[in-house]
Amino acid sequence: MSKYVYFFGGKTADGNGKMKELLGGKGANLAEMCLIGLPVPAGFSITTEVCTYYYDHGKTYPPELKAQVEEALRKTEQVMGAKFGDPKNPLLVSCRSGARVSMPGMMDTVLNIGLNEGTLRGLIDKTGNERFAWDSYRRFVQMYGDVVLDLKPQSKTEIDPFEKIMEELKHERGVHLDTELTVKDLQDLVKRFKKAVKEKKGKDFPDEPMEQMWGAVSAVFGSWNNDRAIVYRRQYGYPHDWGTAANICSMVFGNMGDDSGTGVAFTRDPATGENVFYGEYLINAQGEDVVAGIRTPKKIAELKNDMPPVYKQLEEVRKALEKHYRDVQDIEFTIQKGKLWMLQTRNGKRTGFATVRFAVDMVDEGLITKEEALSAGRLPPDDLNQLLQPIFDPNAKRQAKVIAKGINAGPGAATGVIKFFADDAEAWVRQHSKTDAHGNRDPNGRVILVRRETSPEDLRGMQAADGILTAFGGASSHAALVSRQMGKVCVVGCGALQIDYGKRTVTVGSTVLKEGDFISVDGFTGEVVAGQVATKPSEVIQVLIEKSLTPEQSRVYQQYAKLMEWADAARKLKIRTNADKPDQAAQAMAFGAEGIGLCRTEHMFFDHIREMREMILAETPEDRRKALAKLLPFQRADFEGLFRAMKGHPVTIRTLDPPLHEFLPHDDKGQAEVAKDMGVSKEKVAERVKALHEQNPMLGFRGCRLGIVYPEITEMQARAIFEASCNVAKEGMKVEPEVMIPLVGFLPELKAQAKIVRDTAEKVFAEKGTKVPYLVGTMIELPRACVVADQIAKEAQFFSFGTNDLTQTTLGMSRDDYGSFIRVYLESDLVPKDPFQVIDFEGVGALMQIAVEKGRKTRPDLKIGICGEHGGEPDSVKFCHRIGLNYVSCSPFRVPIARLAAAQAALEGKK
Repeated sequence: MSKYVYFFGGKTADGNGKMKELLGGKGANLAEMCLIGLPVPAGFSITTEVCTYYYDHGKTYPPELKAQVEEALRKTEQVMGAKFGDPKNPLLVSCRSGARVSMPGMMDTVLNIGLNEGTLRGLIDKTGNERFAWDSYRRFVQMYGDVVLDLKPQSKTEIDPFEKIMEELKHERGVHLDTELTVKDLQDLVKRFKKAVKEKKGKDFPDEPMEQMWGAVSAVFGSWNNDRAIVYRRQYGYPHDWGTAANICSMVFGNMGDDSGTGVAFTRDPATGENVFYGEYLINAQGEDVVAGIRTPKKIAELKNDMPPVYKQLEEVRKALEKHYRDVQDIEFTIQKGKLWMLQTRNGKRTGFATVRFAVDMVDEGLITKEEALSAGRLPPDDLNQLLQPIFDPNAKRQAKVIAKGINAGPGAATGVIKFFADDAEAWVRQHSKTDAHGNRDPNGRVILVRRETSPEDLRGMQAADGILTAFGGASSHAALVSRQMGKVCVVGCGALQIDYGKRTVTVGSTVLKEGDFISVDGFTGEVVAGQVATKPSEVIQVLIEKSLTPEQSRVYQQYAKLMEWADAARKLKIRTNADKPDQAAQAMAFGAEGIGLCRTEHMFFDHIREMREMILAETPEDRRKALAKLLPFQRADFEGLFRAMKGHPVTIRTLDPPLHEFLPHDDKGQAEVAKDMGVSKEKVAERVKALHEQNPMLGFRGCRLGIVYPEITEMQARAIFEASCNVAKEGMKVEPEVMIPLVGFLPELKAQAKIVRDTAEKVFAEKGTKVPYLVGTMIELPRACVVADQIAKEAQFFSFGTNDLTQTTLGMSRDDYGSFIRVYLESDLVPKDPFQVIDFEGVGALMQIAVEKGRKTRPDLKIGICGEHGGEPDSVKFCHRIGLNYVSCSPFRVPIARLAAAQAALEGKK
């Protein structure tokens, strides 16, 4: 018989911390905390297999489950000394979700299960606290009505129906706080809640405890496939078939008076990485009060004064958990009548700044090894990106109008237009999603999501926003937890904000900001500024690129540098950069690039567009050569600059790739201007534009086809490359040019172009009286090239995968036009990831593997790299390592991310 239920309680447990796939992270860690002797309320976990069964069998349960649950419930009753459903000595339980990875707030929880009019009387007699008991009952009816019975707001502007009833009652009684309601008020509130359930759901609120528990279990399993959970899994690449566990845990109460409380804490600061106990608590409250952010809690250090013995015990728990798990822990606890209970521990979500500091500090402390510090589970490569993002310019900020200050929950600097609702934020960002020619986003398309407090339903808007600002909540609120994981700038608990969703305004004193106005948030200080604030580069950039800081002046840089040193020692893949100009190359070198994997020569031509147009308009080879002779010195100077900047590292230069029509204007005014500038008729320009027009330019007259039809173009480019190489070599610098022929599908194409390159090289070497080593290879970007790679390798000395075009030609999907449908594909799970961001491993990746195997069968020493946009994406970098590439090439600012991903790939390959 399958075991579906695992008990934990006292100092024993059926499971342990390694059983996350079966028990979920929460259940596994509750079991583990029992085993290491921490105070955990007894309970049991219903496994993830039951969740899978539930969906596979029409939302029903395995036949043997009921008996296993009843047996585990009896054990729980024995440990806790109370009985579920007993009117004299009632045991109350919670039902919490728990996937194998932490998904904070994405699924549902129900507390105080087992309460009804009968058990309520027993709870009053047992505790001697009638107000506490009725407060627990109203919380239960409210939460169960929301989560299980689905009595929720029907629109984004509607107030929660239970909150509306409570606000009406408080208004009638002339009070402001929940704690000011009397026992009689709470009794009235429960009646009103139950009446609303009956009126809106057409059925009575359930009183039978087992019915309540099974309703909660079904709601928890049902929440695995709610919209926010699906969006969250999709964002982080978690499979939808994992399922969640349901954890039934004995209730302990933080709302029994001033000697009780509840809190959430991290064993170190998850925002900055500082080694301090970081968290919050509320006196006389239940757990959801802290996370929901409805009341702004106290800092954990204040517990030392409020409850000294409990604080001392928590400090001991903090040290024990870090030593045991060897990672920063996010814990939830409740204090009931002065006794500490641990409700949860999990690896804490953290910012990129904290991630790096945790890793470095823990190695220095001897808690983990360097290899463990580099692991993807501790250090997602994209987290490094946060260390490279801009910060507010102090001078600009001093002149700005600071209107409020909250709790800094997610570091960084963010400026954007105010949006109050998640769907509006998402729509606005999508509407302004196009980038300019340099890849920069429209500044008007940046959003700050401004909320009273966030909930899991806001996830899509939080993803879209650059920054998140809330009026309520603390450093452990939903907004803080989720924004840290996403790497978003976040300020919470900014109590001065008066947010009116109906009018769509936020007011601070006399300042009123409307939706669409700009606002800025500083995630380092918690300050909120009206309007836009100029930014300046991060500390890492100031050290590496601007040289405005020394390494000694920046702790952040020192930690980053140490981590990169460890990564470089572990990785096998070389990391190159895509760069066309010396300043880009110098930036990439500062970030640790070991060569240029792609220099796009067409970008250089745009700087000398007149001469380029003269060449295109030429009608004979002789006229073309004359125009090309004017371009030659420009190309040569560009290449000299690149060779000098790269200081002897290899430089891969792609010969002209885009179709010629891209260099000519397509409007009448532009054509008239070119005609006047060139001294030709407007008709001649228009005729040439018409002649070059193509129905499908991506598959048209471009790449090696240009050099085959106009060999003089390849000849000029080769001459510029080798003259520059010889000139720089004569200066005493090592030079390693690699000439890459694009869009090759047939071996004869490559042979024809390679002959021009090699013949030109010999001529230049004879003229200059010196030689430099060089390679001639090709860009693999067509499926045919992959399939016949063994033939192409007879001529090519290296391959470089152009995965942008290889993805287009393999999938039959244009990256310029796929935006109209890719979102639907992703949200319908038709494709796991955007194939232009992450390599399509099964399709495009399979072709790459064929090319590697076939190419090296012909030429065992074939150098192979990748120069598409995928070269800086961590999962794609790891794939390149697995199939045996020599290097990846990416944009300069992705170089650190690629270095770390390459190290992780090498370490994962050893396991």
